[in-house]
Amino acid sequence: MAKRNNKVKSTNDLELKDRLVAINRVTKVTKGGRTFTFAAIVVVGNEDGVVGWGLGKANEVTAAIAKGVEAAKKNLIRVPVHKGTIPHEQEAKFGGSRIILKPASHGTGVKAGGAMRAVLESVGITDVLAKSKGSSNPHNLVKATIAALDEMRSPATVAQNRGISVGQVFNG
Repeated sequence: MAKRNNKVKSTNDLELKDRLVAINRVTKVTKGGRTFTFAAIVVVGNEDGVVGWGLGKANEVTAAIAKGVEAAKKNLIRVPVHKGTIPHEQEAKFGGSRIILKPASHGTGVKAGGAMRAVLESVGITDVLAKSKGSSNPHNLVKATIAALDEMRSPATVAQNRGISVGQVFNG
């Protein structure tokens, strides 16, 4: 499948909220003893179709989170959200993690676990069914979810590509 160009150009006018997905303490054993550092995976989004993820590493937790947020702001994509859900079913994989996203009717809520939930809520999706299979590593789950959302096509795009009206996309 061709790589989509859903990158967000400017972050100046966006009101981004950050969510900490996972924090990992890493130990390095040296001659002088153990050195602890922290790795934080962070998801940022404006809850209106824009999301990004970042990984920050530092000696303190707060510094790692701050670096993760800065990395996430450089990594934003735009996602088509249709009536609070996704426009179509989508599957993706990254590493050992496989995910499936399905649109859901209004009132269903976000039926997704930990790392996937953070990404989907940051995008602004309120109703979705999600399933993860394989590895539950938060890093791979976040990357697989972002990959699935990056491949989403809006109903208007599908209609334009097929040369039909938007109404015919859903009825058709």
